[in-house]
Amino acid sequence: MPAPGTYRLWIFDSLTQEGIPATRAEAGPEALGPEERRRARLFRRPADRRQYESAHLVLRRLLADHTGLAPERLEFGREGGRRGKPRLLGSPVPVHFSLSHSHGLVAIALAADPVGVDVQRVPGVRTVERCLPSLHPAERAELTALPESERPDAFALLWTRKEAYLKGLGTGLARPLAADYLGSGGLAARPPDWTVHNTAARPGHAAAAALRVPATG
Repeated sequence: MPAPGTYRLWIFDSLTQEGIPATRAEAGPEALGPEERRRARLFRRPADRRQYESAHLVLRRLLADHTGLAPERLEFGREGGRRGKPRLLGSPVPVHFSLSHSHGLVAIALAADPVGVDVQRVPGVRTVERCLPSLHPAERAELTALPESERPDAFALLWTRKEAYLKGLGTGLARPLAADYLGSGGLAARPPDWTVHNTAARPGHAAAAALRVPATG
């Protein structure tokens, strides 16, 4: 398990799973739980269904490797109700995790402290314009100061930072997007007690991770 104040991050293609290390435990489709199988059936496109199943099977393998539990024995719940942050039940070691997938790319993070991760495909200009009004005023100012051609990439980097942080908090998008500043400048103005930054992703995508800094003293 990563030491306090650190996390492990994997970003991989949902089909090839390139970049995922060998683990002691293997996990086939039968390792998925009833809720995962139910959610997988909701996807209309087979590619989306395969992406979801691949992401959750790899998550089970990684959690099994870190906890010593068999992948099929892992049970999940949610903090604070049905829409709360996913958590692992009955783990013999402290573990927090986060998972995200978008258009064939998957990101998974494990940590001893609350962690969030997000990966997104870079959107079009129209999508950026529709989302601008919901952002923090300082974030809007930063994006609108850029040439229109540069906004999609900058927006994708910002959006993944924001979603990673909200996932780490456990609120997701239920928290107003304007409530927190996750812009590219003025790092001192970002949420206290958290480190949030972008990480490398394949071309056409952006990714970010957020980790709550453990209390000292």
